[in-house]
Amino acid sequence: MKTVGLRNEDERAGRKTGTESSAAPAAVTEGHTRAAIVQLLLEEGPITATAIGTTLGLAPAGVRRHLDALIDSGQARASRSAPWQQKGRGRPAKQYQLTAAGRGQLGHAYDDLAGAAIRQLGEIGGEQAITEFARRRARTIVAGIAPVEEHTPQHTEAKAEEIAEAFTEAGFAASTRKVGAGVQICQHHCPVAHVAEEFPQLCAAELDAFRDLLGTHVQRLATIANGDCACTTHVPLLVLPITKKTSPEIAAQPAAVRTNDSGRSAE
Repeated sequence: MKTVGLRNEDERAGRKTGTESSAAPAAVTEGHTRAAIVQLLLEEGPITATAIGTTLGLAPAGVRRHLDALIDSGQARASRSAPWQQKGRGRPAKQYQLTAAGRGQLGHAYDDLAGAAIRQLGEIGGEQAITEFARRRARTIVAGIAPVEEHTPQHTEAKAEEIAEAFTEAGFAASTRKVGAGVQICQHHCPVAHVAEEFPQLCAAELDAFRDLLGTHVQRLATIANGDCACTTHVPLLVLPITKKTSPEIAAQPAAVRTNDSGRSAE
């Protein structure tokens, strides 16, 4: 009976398993090395690749591979050392440092600072001061956008797109989509979501700005601050005439829309 083949299969399986099990630790080590280089660029930059390798105990080829990746992603940049910084002869060595984009990848305490500032504003001026601050902020985002001139589906949809563009420029990654007899303004990102969780006046002020510009009763369906995947606002394209038996609140309500969804129920 030949057992060599079986033994070789077992050995090959063992080597394969070992290779797969080492892949994850290798990836973790790679990530730790990149993070260590970024931290060194932050604390010591501008710094040469040689100095990075010496400090972290890395081979020059490995350091340059990580630096090239950071440069390609826009997180770091290289420049030649000044003559007075050059040691020895030859071309000045390259020095590396983080870019603004690279620093932006690191942790910030902007939310804590903004929250503290608004809380202090409330202590000084009360709830009305916070509300006024939120309104001014919303008006600043849509500054330059004129209210809709004529309430037709075409004009209203175009105005909604204009509002979405303004919010995109402010960092909200906004877009519009046609849904039934209305259009939805979807803000896929909220740069102040954590602050808005504590101060809903920020979300309310945005909604007021939408209403002022669109001249109709818009309805907020979902918000990132409440845990939804996007801030979704429904804008009716057809404004029903108001009669004695019909209030503005009821006339502009879109049919079959639930307010506790994530902006997908109207599809």
